[in-house]
Amino acid sequence: MTTRPIAIALVLAAGIGMAACGQKADAPSSARKADESPVAGAQPAYTSPGWKAGDATSWDQHMRARTQQQNEYNRMEAARQ
Repeated sequence: MTTRPIAIALVLAAGIGMAACGQKADAPSSARKADESPVAGAQPAYTSPGWKAGDATSWDQHMRARTQQQNEYNRMEAARQ
């Protein structure tokens, strides 16, 4: 009956190994609360000129312009001209 202590040791080693591989929760990277709208605002150092905090229309316009600057088709057209 020497297999029982070996089996217990293997189960314990597997349990410890699985516990060591767990992922820790990430710390929030911003001060914005989860229930706040992104339109609500950010720190002034991280905002784009012309954007007004709390103005959804201004937010949409800036996001649309930013997306178009990342569009490869638009970038290639600008490079050809």
